[in-house]
Amino acid sequence: MAFENNMVVAFAYELKDADTKEVIDASAEGYPLEFITGKSHIIPGLESEIVKMNVGDSATVKVAPEEAYGVYNEEAVRAYPAEQFAGIELAVGLPLYGQAEDGSTVQVIEKAFNETEVTIDHNHPLAGKTLEFAVTIESAREASAEEAMTGRVQCADHGSKGGCGTGGCGCGH
Repeated sequence: MAFENNMVVAFAYELKDADTKEVIDASAEGYPLEFITGKSHIIPGLESEIVKMNVGDSATVKVAPEEAYGVYNEEAVRAYPAEQFAGIELAVGLPLYGQAEDGSTVQVIEKAFNETEVTIDHNHPLAGKTLEFAVTIESAREASAEEAMTGRVQCADHGSKGGCGTGGCGCGH
């Protein structure tokens, strides 16, 4: 059974850089990541494989940059006058947060700095990387009408392990 749109799928995962095998992220034990299929909540290359799976299935999914966070764009690396960063303790590799034109928060990485300019990388930190996910599908259910409309997973049971307390279920507990 493949998952159709508007299904709430919970999966445990471990994310690695496919080339270096370095672990980048993982779900907490007992707290799978929940998402609603067809809502673009997770990267396309991962969702396209998860929706082919069944509850209880485990798989290793490799996702190319084009289906993840995009190819690395050298033009997204820009230098800015150092005075724009007055009062900020600078360090190469330091993530900085700003506001995008649409009002959303964006993370950029400091690549270099000197007394006159600061070089900032606007690429996503995982841009250009092939990602490898070890996933296990823990549960799936049809989204409620409210979940399908809002695109937010809601908790049915605040005592469950399915995301409450982690912010993953959208219930605020």
